[in-house]
Amino acid sequence: MKSIVAGQHALGTEEFAELALGVDEELFAGVVGESAIERQARLDVAYAVLADLRREDPELAAYAEQQMRTAPVLPLRRPVVTRRTASVERVAA
Repeated sequence: MKSIVAGQHALGTEEFAELALGVDEELFAGVVGESAIERQARLDVAYAVLADLRREDPELAAYAEQQMRTAPVLPLRRPVVTRRTASVERVAA
């Protein structure tokens, strides 16, 4: 069975929902491995879109809010890099 929304072929359930609802789920749910800066930028956009959705489509806004609450993606923890300085022993000549 083919999943077609507005003439577009959906390859999976997430893509089908995105096409049907007109909202990218990753905008609200996040992406694994995003940095703290990327996460903040995504959330800034998500909150702006959410404000518009509350006015235009409260049901879709409720779905988006649920995505933000139930699927928070934590930023990837980057390993702490410590630099070691080589110690040089001086030998008296």
